[in-house]
Amino acid sequence: MPDAIDGFLAMLAAERGAAKNTIEAYRRDLDGAESVLARGGVTLAEATTDDLRAYLVELEHAGLKASSAARKLAALRQFYRFLYAEGQRPDDPAQALTGPKQGRALPKTLSMADVDRLLETANEGIDDQDRPESERFRAARLAALLELLYATGLRVSELVALPIRAARTKDRLLAVKGKGGRERLVPLTEKSKDAMARYLALGTGRLKASTWLFPSDSESGHMTRQAFARDLKTLAAAAGIPTRLISPHVLRHAFASHLLQNGADLRVVQQLLGHADISTTQIYTHLPDERLKSLVRDLHPLGDKGSE
Repeated sequence: MPDAIDGFLAMLAAERGAAKNTIEAYRRDLDGAESVLARGGVTLAEATTDDLRAYLVELEHAGLKASSAARKLAALRQFYRFLYAEGQRPDDPAQALTGPKQGRALPKTLSMADVDRLLETANEGIDDQDRPESERFRAARLAALLELLYATGLRVSELVALPIRAARTKDRLLAVKGKGGRERLVPLTEKSKDAMARYLALGTGRLKASTWLFPSDSESGHMTRQAFARDLKTLAAAAGIPTRLISPHVLRHAFASHLLQNGADLRVVQQLLGHADISTTQIYTHLPDERLKSLVRDLHPLGDKGSE
């Protein structure tokens, strides 16, 4: 069975361009299912629909969230679909399974005032000549990360892996390679370009030989997602914003939500975020109730523009 799992994961990488983190998540889910089934004397290769259903019931009794159970079921469905297509099984035991009911969870976001406060706090003291240069450099790096993220809506994995040439371009558009190797163009704001320029100026010696815009001593050679998330929470605390509300993904969602609140077209936001399916964009970019009401009131041909 490990060979079948390895073959499935190799297919995800080669044919679908799945990222390393995605592949590792699938492996954890499949290894976990195999471990639970083994307690009942069943292998993942031989599991029937009833075996898989019993596995899902066990997850529910263990208190696993519906969203996590649904993710594990999705991994099983794709795995058995692969085995069936490859002729390694005569049937697909996961085809008849139904997942747990889930509420449509709306992602956390920040108000424009919160983002302004974060940016103001990030930029404090960078130009203070009395501060140690190393502190000013780290502050400038965080400010550049923050300005770029809020200006472009990049995924955090895309942001930390930007090449240093991104900061040296004179273009207003940045070419980004996203999920599945799909490329897209995202516009840069003057503030984000200024933040990168200031960061480069303070890091002249440190960045001279680097191919990455945000280098580090990590295995990848660039700043890790976890390191940025940690710095972001420290910044939020300094800005007086609850750290539980902050993550790089929350800022990506704030980018999209604020664009929509100011009248951006949903298809444009989809393109900027790099979503293959617009339904994903619709979930990420929910509009506040007041905005929805004003749209109907102001734009509907029979709307009452004089009422609340």
